[in-house]
Amino acid sequence: MPSEVLRTRKRPTHDNRDSGEALTEQRETKARFRKPTVGLSGGVGAGKSAVAKILAELGAGVIDSDVLSRQELDTQEIKDALVRWWGSGVLEAGGSINRQKVASIVFGDPSQRHRLESLLHPRIAVRRSDLIAEFEARADIRMIVLDSPLLYEVDLDLLCEAVVFVEADEAVRKQRSEKDRQWSEEELSRREKSQQPLDMKRARADYICVNNSSLDALRDRVKEVFTQIVSKSCTV
Repeated sequence: MPSEVLRTRKRPTHDNRDSGEALTEQRETKARFRKPTVGLSGGVGAGKSAVAKILAELGAGVIDSDVLSRQELDTQEIKDALVRWWGSGVLEAGGSINRQKVASIVFGDPSQRHRLESLLHPRIAVRRSDLIAEFEARADIRMIVLDSPLLYEVDLDLLCEAVVFVEADEAVRKQRSEKDRQWSEEELSRREKSQQPLDMKRARADYICVNNSSLDALRDRVKEVFTQIVSKSCTV
């Protein structure tokens, strides 16, 4: 079990990640944080969204990178750029982005995925910074949570005092992905290969929330983690 302490997170010397956001800006932003900032990590279908929802109920302000990405994809500037790159086939009949079409392009070609991330990530970072400032100013928010499938890949863990890894058995994750997202086993595998290995994410986490059984069991564990992080943040 990883050590359950709040600590300054550092990039491992062996890590050669390609960050989509400026490390200097992240460190300067972190220095302005007053509330504990917590990252959520885990495999596809592990239940990060369920953990995020429970944390929100407990008083956390959750920043969901997937939501921010969808908001950017709805902007005209991004639509125009994707049509220039890949043609009008990336649009739905009503003019919105066909996310399945975009996913098939970027998960089938790493160079195109990097191209899209280079366009989206700086814009998402602006939205994230605005939400962080909003949550910092709200008295009812006791913790800021960064829910991102690319937490380590884009160095968001460096903004966090702690990272929570949501763990679920592979069979459970496959079942959830098929039921909730209509993803095949091949699609799940393809998306996970675009991320850092789960063993690495688990090893670098500060807390583990196992999500193989009931929602009540998960809620009890999340409450425990929330209480420990908030109480420790008051002593540093």
